[in-house]
Amino acid sequence: MAKKIDRIDSVETLEAKLAEMRTAAAVYSKFTQEQVDEICKQAAMAADKARIPLAKMAQAETGMGVVEDKVIKNNYASEHVHNYFRHVRTCGVIEEDKAFGTKRIAEPVGIVGAVTPTTNPTSTCIFKILICLKTRNAILISPHPTAKRCTIEAARIMKEAAEKAGLPENIICWMDESSIEMTQVMMREVNLILATGGAGMVKAAYSSGTPAIGVGPGNCNVIFDDSCDIKNAVSSTIHSKTFDNGMICAAEQHVTVLDSIYDKVKKEFQDNRCYFLNQEEAVKIGEVFFNAATHGVKATAVGRSPAQLAAMAGIQIPEGTKVLIAETDDLSHDNPWANEKLCPVLGMYRAKTFEQALDICYKLVSEGGAGHSGALYVDPTEREKIDAFGAKMQTARVLINMPTSFGGIGDLYNFDTAPSLTLGPGSWGGSSFAGQTNIHQLLNIKTVAERRENMLWLRLPEKVYFKKGCTPVALRELKDYYHSKKAFIVTDANLFEMGMCQPVIDQLTEMGIATSIFYDIRVDPQIQDAMKGLPAMHEFQPDVIIAIGGGSAIDTAKIMWLMYEHPEEDFLDLATVFIDIRKRVYEFPKMGIKAKLVCIPTTAGTGSEVTPFTIISDANTGAKWPLADYELLPTMAIVDADNMMNMPKGVTRASGYDVLTHAVEAYVSIMASDYTDGFALTAIKSVFNYLPRAYKNGAKDPEARIKMADASCLAGIAFANAMLGVNHSLAHKLGGWHHIPHGTANALLFTEICKYNAQRTPTKMGTFSQYQYPHAFERYVEIAEYCGMKGKNDQETFNNFIKAAEDLKAAIDIPASIHDYGIDEKAFMGGLDEMSENAFNDECTGANPVYPLISEIRELYLRAYWGKDYDAKVKAGIAAAKPAMFPNPFGSDYEVKMNGVELPNPAVTEEPTEKK
Repeated sequence: MAKKIDRIDSVETLEAKLAEMRTAAAVYSKFTQEQVDEICKQAAMAADKARIPLAKMAQAETGMGVVEDKVIKNNYASEHVHNYFRHVRTCGVIEEDKAFGTKRIAEPVGIVGAVTPTTNPTSTCIFKILICLKTRNAILISPHPTAKRCTIEAARIMKEAAEKAGLPENIICWMDESSIEMTQVMMREVNLILATGGAGMVKAAYSSGTPAIGVGPGNCNVIFDDSCDIKNAVSSTIHSKTFDNGMICAAEQHVTVLDSIYDKVKKEFQDNRCYFLNQEEAVKIGEVFFNAATHGVKATAVGRSPAQLAAMAGIQIPEGTKVLIAETDDLSHDNPWANEKLCPVLGMYRAKTFEQALDICYKLVSEGGAGHSGALYVDPTEREKIDAFGAKMQTARVLINMPTSFGGIGDLYNFDTAPSLTLGPGSWGGSSFAGQTNIHQLLNIKTVAERRENMLWLRLPEKVYFKKGCTPVALRELKDYYHSKKAFIVTDANLFEMGMCQPVIDQLTEMGIATSIFYDIRVDPQIQDAMKGLPAMHEFQPDVIIAIGGGSAIDTAKIMWLMYEHPEEDFLDLATVFIDIRKRVYEFPKMGIKAKLVCIPTTAGTGSEVTPFTIISDANTGAKWPLADYELLPTMAIVDADNMMNMPKGVTRASGYDVLTHAVEAYVSIMASDYTDGFALTAIKSVFNYLPRAYKNGAKDPEARIKMADASCLAGIAFANAMLGVNHSLAHKLGGWHHIPHGTANALLFTEICKYNAQRTPTKMGTFSQYQYPHAFERYVEIAEYCGMKGKNDQETFNNFIKAAEDLKAAIDIPASIHDYGIDEKAFMGGLDEMSENAFNDECTGANPVYPLISEIRELYLRAYWGKDYDAKVKAGIAAAKPAMFPNPFGSDYEVKMNGVELPNPAVTEEPTEKK
């Protein structure tokens, strides 16, 4: 059986005791909150009862300070500290949120190495023992050699009371003797160091390799503003500076007084038994307390009374002097009066202005006590000065109108600061912690987080009107509901010349709403188009903006709406890429303050009339700016097939296939939900059933036109809330690079993307709490079954869906591949790598069910380029400049996996005629 260690007086006994402490700590870590709280209560009571004898011992052993003040410190350390944490949970589950599925569990850090100072030996010991007991940590105390007996006695008293209350033996321990080697072992072997003492010791703690919380020097400077209550300021300073003969590290070390009240302040100090030293006396007192080599305090001066200091300096001072004050203007670190003193002496500076006082205070604190404490006496109504002081001072404690010895330690002059006798100065003062060290720094908090699905949403315009012929009825809302007086119409030149806007203008005029129109918009909308129309919009000052047209007009109108309401916004900021639209870095400004936005689509494709997306190009750079935010949702959408009856065939086929891509991507998106699925499925089925008819028959088949108009809006609602995927990511870059209409670019990629997403074991899956595992294949099968494409098994059903998508392309004269569309191979390969990386960075990529590697995007482009000839080209060494990497998930005819990002481009319209 191992010998019990009664004294720690060597490295061997220290290591043996540490082993015993670890065993005890493991037992104590299992105690309940009720057990811990009773132990803390008994230990605190025992220390409080011994506050007077412990104070006497400390003063007798160290020769420092005032017994009566040490009694207060012991009382404070036991009473206020215990009161602060008595109702705080520190054991087991300390916090739980069942809705969010989080639970926080407190665990002790282990063994705390507590280094105690000679200035506050018993009170610091009491404080550190209590916070360790409350947090179920063992504590090994390393007392200062000059205060060893009183520190150990305080620990012994608390140990006996705590163990009587049930504390395991070997939780409270101390080093009876110490050496440099023992101190090194202690610092190396404990789990956390609480270091209160000299700069050298604190530095050693931080150099030990063990986590440490240390206290740097306090060099508290105080400003007396000319608005302050002089009597209160002087009285508080004397009260604080004389407490325990100035040994509290937060005590005032110098005061900076505004010139206009300087003489009054000086007289007030003199009237309250403070003695102003002449220049010769100041030098002598400086030599008594200042260690020029370390810029610290000589141990022989710490906590000595003014009379003792004067005797040591060989000068005469009035009997009963409370504080010795030296007037100085020297801010250098070598000036004794500009440094920490730890005895009842003060430096006093004069400032002409408050700003100069701030500069003096900042310099004094930053050079000799950075991070610790600073104080200001000021009229409480002078908020600007208080704020300026708080902003300027690099200190963890910024104290207003309070004596700093008491204010700094907390819970006496402000009850929202934790009581503490270990004051962290943070990185300013070379410490790992800024603030009042207390129980919170002695806990390891484990967070148990259960999987939770985040809130989803269904965001729509305020009003969506739909039905053939509904436009005139819906427009009445502008007068009857919105009380509009001025309407600015945004459209494109073709629609304007065709007279498409005239019925709207006539009706608005009849209702008494003034109109202005802008129509200088290109097919691929550009920021320059919007800028051309903005002066007219600003001059007209509309209260409603009406977009009439396809994606070009609607997207341009959204941009003009944004710039009209918020001309100060930066487009590069607005286009910030995001993972979750609700958590984006850049917050969109509130829209609809000056004007409402009404969208009347004339193409059945983009769905932009019900989405929060817009995309616009820069004619100068070629860059596309995708913008997305629900603030960009139009106020009203009017979906009237009468406005789409005469769409050209090229627009019909491209925009129609865009609808299919919108709806399918929304259905397989990682953010899809029951609320978006119905919109998506209805739109998909309508496209397969009615797009060929709308393309072939045009206005002769109004039913097909109506169904496609509705499908476009339904798909817009679906992807506005479920987002899109890599089909759009790749199409954005393909279309921009090779000038392929957006809907056609989507179609050329569609089936390859579907097969890619349908992998059962992709390289990476999309990240969203609702998306539990790859299941895009099953989602495609659901689409196929809903559309009547069911096969004998799921694989055949999926194959039927792919075939139907290819047949649809053929039925509306969209080529089978990018190569067949007419894109030159050399030009395609030349831009392939850049397109691939840009597609990965597209905003749409993040919601894709498979998260792609850039190399996978590259291969998708190659597969879409060559189509059915891809395998032959690979064998011939033509298609793959880089080797294929993907196992075949479907059998012999396909192999891929990947993923990417950029915002949906719902609003880029098709060219009337396409390249053949």
